Parts: sequence; structure tokens; C-alpha cells
Amino acid sequence: MYTYIGRRLVQLIPVLLGISVIVFALINLTPGDPVAILLDQDATQDEIERLREQLGLDLPWYQRYVDWVGGIVTGDWGESFRDGRSVLPTLLGFMPATIELVIASMALSVGVGVTAGVISAVHQDSWFDHLTRVGAFLGISMPNFWVGIMLILVFAYHLGALPASGRNGIMNIILPAVTLGTAGMATITRITRSSMLEVIRQDYIRTARSKGLPERSVIYKHALRSALSAVLTVIGLQLGFRLGGTVIVETVFAWPGIGRFAYQRMMQRDHPMIMGNLLLFATMFCLVNLMVDVTYALVDPRIRYD
Repeated sequence: MYTYIGRRLVQLIPVLLGISVIVFALINLTPGDPVAILLDQDATQDEIERLREQLGLDLPWYQRYVDWVGGIVTGDWGESFRDGRSVLPTLLGFMPATIELVIASMALSVGVGVTAGVISAVHQDSWFDHLTRVGAFLGISMPNFWVGIMLILVFAYHLGALPASGRNGIMNIILPAVTLGTAGMATITRITRSSMLEVIRQDYIRTARSKGLPERSVIYKHALRSALSAVLTVIGLQLGFRLGGTVIVETVFAWPGIGRFAYQRMMQRDHPMIMGNLLLFATMFCLVNLMVDVTYALVDPRIRYD
């Protein structure tokens, strides 16, 4: 297991290097000159050239890329074009709010999704099963920005039961967590249901029932544990995408996380902050996938890594 983890960590190096190339290329090909945003419209050509030289934008693209990657390796992710703040410490300062939102939404998605999927599979073709399938279809179909606006309209504006913005307490996280977790909840419900339906028809489940084991033990100890492999894959992907996909939700609810901060810096063409943000999300996504692969062996004893 430790050899496998070490090998996967080494494999992250070329992956992140390739991601850095893509991130750098996309940011530098994006229309819009950051110098034009930083300076007034009546700035002279000398002022423009002086600022470009100060920011290093006068250098060839390959030299700027090498300097950026070299700084990342040494822990210096650059400085903001807007206010001169160091990129990495600034991004890490916004991470707690985003992690808090992601954990809350994942707890909701996994808790409700797995429970609903198991009950739906055990009681196949019941009214609960039909209701769950319709709810899962709707959850996947609705975009999260629309879900967020509707939740604000109902629970914040009309009922006044929950706050619509900010991060001032546990009540503030309910609406953004539900918004961020709705699609994931629907996906996990569908995958859990289909996996459970496949597992409960296996011979060893019939054998467990024939031994006189309680139905609850058969379902949750034997069937669910075997079905969790497919569910874990979805949960891992959901967690990775959710860490990098909070931009819309955090913007809608004015949640002070790294996603909202990234959106603000995109509008300001703050290249160092944007590139650092994308690279940080990519690194976290790769690490989450590694955690999911390791968890497979803990959940399913049949899986072994040589």
C-alpha cells in the first residue's frame, strides 16, 4: 500500500506539470490586458511600458513560464497584480470557508443520497422508489445557480427563515450547502440504487439470508459494503469537482471563499492569482482521487494494491 501511494505521488509530478502548461497557456491567451485594467485610460505609453516591465509582462512567454514554475517549486507562487499580496498565503486564507462549504454539502449529499439509494433499491418499484427516481432526475437537471436563486427567493425573501448571504453562523451555510449538494445528492442516489440492485441479486447475499442473518445485517453489512466501491468513485469525483466548482454558489450567496475570490480576480485580470488558484484546485483534485483509490482497499477487502 505504501509503495502504491508513493508511486502515485510520483506520478502526480508530470500530471501537475502538464496542468501548469495548460493553465499558463489559457490565462495568457485570454483576451484582455491586465495593464490596461490597472492603469487609467489616460495613461501614457511610457507608463504602460514601465508597468509591463515591472510586472514582467515584457518578457517572452517561455521565460515567464519557466520563472513561474520555478517559483512554484520553491514555494513562491508570485504576487498579485492588483495589490502585491503573495499568491499562496492569500489563497490558503480563503480555503477554510470553501472547505467548510464543501464538507457541509458533501455530508448532505452522501447522507441523503446513500440512504435514499439503499431504501429505493430494497423497496424497488414502491412509491418511495418512484419518488426517489423522479427527485434524482430533477436534481441532476436543475443548474445550481437556479437552485440557489430559488432557495433565496423562498426561504430568505418570502419566508425570512434563513439568511441569503454572508458567513456569520451555522444558519448561513444551509442554503449554499443545499444548493451545492443538490446535483451530487441526485447522482449518488442513482449510483447507490443501481449498485445495490446489482449486489442484492448476487449468490452470496442469498446465502447470507439463508443462514438466517437479520435483513438489516444483510443489507448494510454485506450488500452495502460491496456496493460502496462504485459509490466511492462518484463521491471522490464529486468532492474533487466541488472543491473547484464553488465559484457560482459562492458568488450567488456572497460566501467569502476561494471560489468567489477567484471570480473577482478573473474580472480584474489578476493573472498570478488566477493561475495559482487553478493550480491549487488541480493539486487538490489529484490528491482526492488518490485518497479514493486508497479507500477502496479499506472498504472492499477483495481489492489489493501490489
